Amino acid sequence: MYRATQEDMSKISPLAYIHPEAIIGENVEIGPFVYIDRNVVIGDNNVIMPNANILYGARIGNNNTIFPGAVIGAVPQDLKFRGEETTAEIGDNNTIRENVTINRGTAAKGKTVVGNNNLLMEGVHLGHDVLVGSNCILGNQTKLAGEVIIDDFAILSSTVLVHQFCRIGGYVMIQGGSKITKEVPPYVIAAREPVSYCGLNLVGLRRRGFTHEQIDTIHQVYRYIYQSGLNTSMAIERIKEEMEMTPEVEYIVSFVEGAKRGIIRYVD
Repeated sequence: MYRATQEDMSKISPLAYIHPEAIIGENVEIGPFVYIDRNVVIGDNNVIMPNANILYGARIGNNNTIFPGAVIGAVPQDLKFRGEETTAEIGDNNTIRENVTINRGTAAKGKTVVGNNNLLMEGVHLGHDVLVGSNCILGNQTKLAGEVIIDDFAILSSTVLVHQFCRIGGYVMIQGGSKITKEVPPYVIAAREPVSYCGLNLVGLRRRGFTHEQIDTIHQVYRYIYQSGLNTSMAIERIKEEMEMTPEVEYIVSFVEGAKRGIIRYVD
């Protein structure tokens, strides 16, 4: 089913395969040897380059650029998957580079989601039920296992491996080649081996307009968590007792309290 005009049709290669039940928006450029399956919805002003595969259950918003070899909506690599109706949902204004793979969800959450304004570099893999927020950068060959959550404005450098069920906080910077098996709280740099807290992502915070006062407050929270000699639960209680619960403080506290796998440690 096309909403495309005759002019739009001129942007669709005759060498592409589009299932008759797929829904294609306006002004969509589709290159040669693209495969678009049934039960696919593609919005307006997208560019889908040659040899990309948009498979069953894919939902793609507007103004995205999808490079050659990308596969969106493949069935999960989860042995519990039994063919249930699930989706892989892409928002708006994303750049999805060569050979990125984004699997559909499973019965666990029902969908894999990528928000808006993200850059997924070459060879990135998003497993089933992953949730990537908005304004994130995932470097070349970074791999996210099932049900990983990436909050907004996170940057994961190249070849980062993230264990299933982990959450990565917003505004973080993670060193290339890192293996993430614990949760990474917001606003920090995570590096070394094993991955550890290495201070605040000061450059990133300043670029995003955080004030000196906000950054000082975030610093104080992490002094309690990592340098006070208190265990994590006691540090959180002290923060609640002694600090004003600004949005930044609330975000860190709620993140740490909800960290099912525990947070990364600080190594002096």
